Amino acid sequence: MPRSAPRHISVFPSPQELGSSLAQLVAQRAAEAGGRFSLGLSGGSLVRILSQELPAAAGPAAPARWLLAFCDERLVPPGHPESTFGAYKAQLLPRLPVPERQVLAVTPGLPATAAAADYAAKLREAFQGENLPVFDLLILGVGPDGHTCSLFPDHPLLQEKEKIVAAITDSPKPPPERITLTLPVLNAARTVVFVATGEGKAAILKRILEGDEEKPLPAALVQPHTGQLHWFLDESAAKELTVPFEKHSIL
Repeated sequence: MPRSAPRHISVFPSPQELGSSLAQLVAQRAAEAGGRFSLGLSGGSLVRILSQELPAAAGPAAPARWLLAFCDERLVPPGHPESTFGAYKAQLLPRLPVPERQVLAVTPGLPATAAAADYAAKLREAFQGENLPVFDLLILGVGPDGHTCSLFPDHPLLQEKEKIVAAITDSPKPPPERITLTLPVLNAARTVVFVATGEGKAAILKRILEGDEEKPLPAALVQPHTGQLHWFLDESAAKELTVPFEKHSIL
């Protein structure tokens, strides 16, 4: 089992209250960063949550110094429904004035290995002088199988130590070709926030947050070395937990 980073579990009555608090946390971390604020985004239901809440919390001026990257990406055209960048471009970015050059999207049309190398080069250029990109904040989801980003249970990529971005061509969840940040990058972040909602996540969250498994699930391997680890859950997702958590009431 990996060394446990200090973690803070927050449970909210519904995804709406969760989203509001998540947006406030992003805005707070951005203010604390002072200069540039580097934010890694994940897809799925997080797109809707952040698109609804983040523009108002961020305000009109702050995003001009934000750097946005994506924790993983499906290798599909930007207009495809499965594209994480495409979803944010349609829903969030029209309302969040981040300069286009500060949004690091995956170059479309490349094979998986080339796309991963190209995205790694973009990150190294954006994080010059750092052996590993150190994000101010990464927002991660977790699947019902315990995967996070495109790091899946029992997959060889969980052992990757050298690459900062890796290709996957055999994803057990379609589409099969993706690129993903690797565990060394996730664990170098200053703050990591996992977000999970819905009863369908309850069983896997109990395993991740309370289990002591010989082969930990991918999400359980995210243990920032010096950063903070937060879990934002709604009551349905947290229904099986017995570990201590902070329960938030309706705002």
